Amino acid sequence: MSKQALEVIDQGEGTACCSGVSAAPLDEERATELAKVFKALGDPVRLRLLSMIASREGGEVCVCEMTPAFELSQPTISHHLKLLRQAGLIDCERRGTWVYYWVLPGILDRLAVFLKTPTDAEVLA
Repeated sequence: MSKQALEVIDQGEGTACCSGVSAAPLDEERATELAKVFKALGDPVRLRLLSMIASREGGEVCVCEMTPAFELSQPTISHHLKLLRQAGLIDCERRGTWVYYWVLPGILDRLAVFLKTPTDAEVLA
């Protein structure tokens, strides 16, 4: 397993990341940024963790609620959550003994816009 740290992509409002993959070829810098995010998502455990967090009513989940869903140790779950944090997909806060996680606002929408192909109406507009 790689010990390489993932850089957080720019999360500012109005980020120019929203042009889709089919709108124009990616430049090298943008491709590198997105590859780090998709690398973090390229693991079934991390996809499940992100889904658990994103689908949670109230928008946040305690690590103590996620760990039992996996046949993995708590340190392994924490490692996967750290990679999702480093990729700029989630954030967390320690409250006493436990750590609570949530999906960063807008990140999933920005990824969805990037992956979306234009409809015929959008192409003609």
